[in-house]
Formats: sequence, structure tokens, C-alpha cells
Amino acid sequence: MPHNLTLNYNTPATAWTEALPVGNGRLGGMVFGGVAEERIALNEDTLWAGAPRAGTNPDAAVALPEVQRLLLAGDYLAAEQLCKRLQGPFTHSYLPLGDLLLRFPHVQVEEYQRSLDIDSAVAATSYRVGGVNFGREVFASYPDQVIVVRLTSSVPGRIQCAATLSSQMPCDVTQVGADGLQLRGEAPIHADPHYVHSDDAIHYQSGEGIRFCAEIRVIAEGGRTWTEHGVVHVKDADAVTILLAAATSFNGFDKHPGNEGVDPVPLVAAHLASAAVKAHPSLHETHIVDHQSLFHRVTLDISSPQSPITNHQSPLPNRITTFSETNDPNLITLLFQYGRYLLIASSRPGTQPANLQGIWNDLMRPPWSSNYTININTEMNYWPAEVTNLAECHTPLLDFLQELPVRGRAIAETNYGCGGWVAHHNSDLWRHAAPVGNFGDGDPRWAMWQWGGAWLCQHLWEHFAFGGDVDFLRQRAYPVMAEAARFALDFLIEDGQGHLVTAPSTSPENAFTTPEGVTSTVSVASTMDMAILWDLFTNLLQAAQVLGIDDTFTAEVADARARLYPPKIGQHGQLQEWYLDWDDPDDHHRHVSHLFGLHPGRQITAEATPDLFAAARRSLELRGDASTGWSMAWKLNFWARFRDGDHAYQMLHTMLKLVPSDTRHVSEAGGVYANLFDAHPPFQIDGNFGATAGIAEMLLQSHAGFIHLLPALPSAWPSGRVTGLRARGNVTVDMEWRDGKLVRAVLRAGKEGSLRVRVAGMEEMVLAAVAGGEYVIER
Repeated sequence: MPHNLTLNYNTPATAWTEALPVGNGRLGGMVFGGVAEERIALNEDTLWAGAPRAGTNPDAAVALPEVQRLLLAGDYLAAEQLCKRLQGPFTHSYLPLGDLLLRFPHVQVEEYQRSLDIDSAVAATSYRVGGVNFGREVFASYPDQVIVVRLTSSVPGRIQCAATLSSQMPCDVTQVGADGLQLRGEAPIHADPHYVHSDDAIHYQSGEGIRFCAEIRVIAEGGRTWTEHGVVHVKDADAVTILLAAATSFNGFDKHPGNEGVDPVPLVAAHLASAAVKAHPSLHETHIVDHQSLFHRVTLDISSPQSPITNHQSPLPNRITTFSETNDPNLITLLFQYGRYLLIASSRPGTQPANLQGIWNDLMRPPWSSNYTININTEMNYWPAEVTNLAECHTPLLDFLQELPVRGRAIAETNYGCGGWVAHHNSDLWRHAAPVGNFGDGDPRWAMWQWGGAWLCQHLWEHFAFGGDVDFLRQRAYPVMAEAARFALDFLIEDGQGHLVTAPSTSPENAFTTPEGVTSTVSVASTMDMAILWDLFTNLLQAAQVLGIDDTFTAEVADARARLYPPKIGQHGQLQEWYLDWDDPDDHHRHVSHLFGLHPGRQITAEATPDLFAAARRSLELRGDASTGWSMAWKLNFWARFRDGDHAYQMLHTMLKLVPSDTRHVSEAGGVYANLFDAHPPFQIDGNFGATAGIAEMLLQSHAGFIHLLPALPSAWPSGRVTGLRARGNVTVDMEWRDGKLVRAVLRAGKEGSLRVRVAGMEEMVLAAVAGGEYVIER
């Protein structure tokens, strides 16, 4: 691996968006690197507000037929207003666990350095005081399920510190032995979204919320350790190892965390006891081996002789602000690998899926509840999972999709009178599937959208498409996809012109204006709806073919797919976003939902649908480049699909704009924070994952029935090498290019089959692959 995969700083973090993230999928920490006080902001991925609830709304089924009648009659405003009767409750919020605070007798220091090495997944702080070098390292171990803090000194007996635990939630901190502290508390039963004005926004009810526990053990080498008044003191130690474990009473999405919850205290004690018998070098080595077993699967080295030589040790904010001048190719590599690092740190087998902020959150009412926003953001989180060789990190989302339908079936039946299962705009720890809006308070532009579950089903198919696990397809993917399709079949209605349409329908969070001057958000058959259903039906039919299923249900799906309202080209040469040609050429909305069929879907390709492909490009040109951080990441992927490497690269330039660390209010001026977190603003992690996926998409595509090598290589990357990317069909790809052209590629097949391969300037190749075979392409 390259040795420049480090985020470097020469000052401590003064804001949460300057702190450095560590995580093991379940436990997260944000390391500030302070001198007199180190703050590690803590998270545990099952610490949410609330408890299980159905969220059903029987009145929705009463109102739905009238909504549909109004829409088909063209009375969009009346239908929009009536859609409020279809709403359910808001989701619950993801919460911060608390802080580990370490205080030191240091004020004036020299040679201060702070860093995060994403190759080893270790955050470090170092400085000099009076001729003594002090160091700190922090990592979150997946094998040992603890966060580890290591304090060192170049001179024996010079470490002095005081450790405490705190939380924003009501809690008790008690002493555990001479060298430990335990924090216990209970989460609120309800926390309103940040955009809701309420006098009772955060509500506690004893015995009803999730109970949580965090505990530290301070292991000093030499010196003296004692605990008093909720503080662990260390004096004159040679080195110190601090172990932190945490857990909650969460016992499953359908179990009440109070009377059916697990006791987190013994879980914490077990993790600490297991880790405490291991010396720090053993903990450190086990952590690094585990992390690198995933991280080292993919390497990327971009050479750009036209770029000035960049000092990789210079502070990262400086590298970001000068990127427009330096075109630093190593910053692109860092951005790419940072997304992989964050996925490894926030999503591991057995954990919850990465939410809107991964696993890192310091607010009791975080932006959009830091929930699962499933009209783009959660899906974007997992776009890099398969292509960048982190299929195991996809597992939490795939597990989530075994549970979400339990809630979704009740919503489908009660709210819509449909079979199958449905999920809408948001979900949470409790597998919320209902439309949000607090039963009528929400704006239908974001509350009224039924296709979050159908979109998520794409991840089930993609996991099979990349890996080829037929047992997974049969046992876990197909049943969930089939039930999602069942809901769609029952929900679709005739439009009177031979097509099946969705009604009500929105293009998430956007609005239209009719030629008569009526502005609304709800109509029928938005292009996104139809593209998602085409994708779901197509994937289901291909899955059925693999599994040898040919029955009345698959015939019904095939018939419905043929009758879906088709994508249209509008008066501006654009792909229409709406049922009718209402698109505003000056609309620069952050959502570009009508291009779903281009990416992440595969309905629109240069070869199969050239006219729609050109229209989609026109739509993206009209939408513009600058937007929120995650929106620019999606546009990066679009431009890669258009095989326009230079425009894709320009999107990276647009994204790599430093946003002030105190900018956490909602804004459309996207970029990145000083810690390279994606800035909507505020922080949303999806843009990091989308950027990683987009860079991979520039180098390798396989969605259109063939493997396309270097499909969108920008002129700014004339030479380079990438190893370990994955293509659909269970193929691992290494490539080297020079002067903008492929020099050598190695394809390693994981299964038997025919591989179609395309490279610019070469004839298409068809390789008869065998499992374990290695195929070399050289120019």
C-alpha cells in the first residue's frame, strides 16, 4: 500500500468536524487531539431513541382511492393536501453515547502533530514538552470490541493524566475497582427531528428507553493509579493503556429495550475482561491485521507529472484549499481510500448499517435524526461495498433487509391494502417503514414516496451480481425482492392509456409547475418511480432465471414491466423528471432522481438506449455541478457513466472545497470539512461513500453486460495503477495505464462463465473463463 494515506494536522481539533474518526462498525470515536484535554466523542451503533412501534395508519387506506382519483383528474393540489392523511410517525433519532475526557498537565507544547493513518486505522497525537516527547494512539478494535487509547512518553515516569466519562443524557458514573469507571444511563423514549419546533423535543420515560453502559479500565505501567470523585488518576507512569467498552440493552428491532432488553453491563464487562488480559502490542497487532485484511484488497496509485510535487505531510486543510492549483493526485487517492476506511469503520458483520452519519454523531437532535434516509442516502453509503472489494461490509445492510419487510408488510396491508412489503423515505433502528410526517404535519414532497424498499432491493441483487452466491440469492435475496415486487404490482394502477403508473408519486423532495401555473409535488408516474420499478422487476426476473423459477408470479412481473409508463424526452431535449413535460430548465435541485435509470440503475445505457442516454446527459447539464456534498457525489457517478472522465474529474474538484468547520447548518454549498467528512452541509457520510464509488466507476464499469476497463479516465490521470476492484460476474480486476491508455489488465475469475471485455481502442474480447482462471490483457 502507498505510505501517504494519512490525514495530517499541526493543531488540535476545535470542532467536531475537525476531529478524526475511528470505529469498529459498532463503537465509534471522534478524536480531537487536544493538549490539556483530549476529548474522544463516543458512539454505539444501537443507541437510539425510542422503542418498537408499528407506525400503521388505517386512515391512509381510506384516503388513497380519492388521492388517486384526484391525480388522474389532474387536481394535483387537492391530491397533495389529501396525501397528508397517508402519513405516519417520524423516525427515531440516533444518539451520542458520551465523551471520554483525558486531562494532562500540558499547556505550552512544541512540534505538535495530529494524524489519522487510514492504512492502519490509528489516530495519533504527538508533541514535545520540556525535552520529553509525548504520544497518544487511538484505535477501535473489531476483534476485541474495545476502543484502545495508548499514552507513551520518551522518558520513563513522566505520564500524568486524569480520565472521566460523561454523557449528554442523564447517567450515573461509578467507580469500578481502583482503575476503572462505569457510566450507565437510559436513552429518551422520543427525540423530535431537528426541524420540528417543540417544547418537549426530547422526552424521557423511565424503563421505556434503551439502557446503555460504557466502562473504562486504565492500565498504567509504573507510577500510581487511583480513583476518586468519578476520576481515574495516573501519576508518574511510563505508559498507559485505556480500554473502553460499551453496549446497550437493544435486543432486536422487535423487542422492547426495557422489559425485553439485554443487560448491557455483563456485555461490557466481558469485552473488557477479554481485552485486559492482552498486552497492548497484541491488541494493536490484532487490530491492524484485521483492518488491513479488508483495506489492502484495493490499491490505487495515480501519477500526474503535470502536477506540482505535494508534501503529503502538510496539513490536510492546506492540501484541500490548494487542490485547484496542485491537482494533487494523492489527494484523490486519499479521498478514494478514505471512503473505504469509513465503510470498514462503520459497517461490519453483526453491526447495524451505516446511517446518515455512519456511526459518528455528537448531537441529541442530529440533522435529519441521523437515521436511514432511504430515498438516496443509505443506498449511496453502500455503493462502494462491492466494487471496492468490501462485500463483508455490505452485510449489515443486507441483514437490515431481512428485518425491514416485517414492518413493511404491516404498512402495505394497513395503509394501502396491498400485499408484499413497502418502505418509504426514512427508517431507523426499529426498522421504521411508514411514511413520515407525524400523521399530517409533513410536507408530501418528502413524506410521500413509497419506493425506499424497492430501491434497497437493488443491493440484494448487486451482492449476488458481484459475488455469484446462488444460495444467498435463493434464501435471502429473492424472497425479499419478490415481496417488494408484490407490493408494486398491487399498488400500480392503469392510467387509461395502456400504462401502469404509480399514484401518488413524487420525485423526492422536488416540485413541478404546470403550464397553468400550478406548483405541486405530487403527481403520477415520476420517472424515478418507474425506473426503480423497472430495475426491481428486471433484477427479479433475472434472479428467477438463475434459480429456475418460471411461474404465474414471474409472468405477472414480466407483463407489468412491459406496461410501465416509459421514460420520456422533453421539450428541452432532457429526460423528463415528471409524468408530463413540466421540467424547469433552471431547476438546480440537489436530487437528480430521474436519472436513476442511468445510475445506480442500468435501464439507460449508451448501447441499449442511445436517445435516452443523450437526454439524461442533457438533464444533468441543466442541473449543473455545484450542490450539496452528496449530490455532487451522485453527479460524479453520473458523469462516469457518461464516460466523460474530464467532467467526472471536474466534479471531484467541485467536491474538494473546504467548508468551515463551524458550518453545520443546512446549506446547499457542499464540499468537505477539515477531517475530509462530506459536507452537505451539515455532515452526511454518504458523499464520502459516493465519491469512492464514483472514482471506482471512472476506472471500471460492468453494469451494461460487459466489463469496461478505464471507461472514464480523465486526462489529469495520464498514468496509474489500480488493483483489486471487483466487476459483476465475480471478477477481480487489476489495471495499469500509461499516457491515458491501458497497458496491462489482469482479470481473475471467481466462477465459470463468458466474460465480455471492452477497452477503448481495442476490439471487444470474449473470454471463456473458468473459476480461478487469470486472464491478462496487454496492449
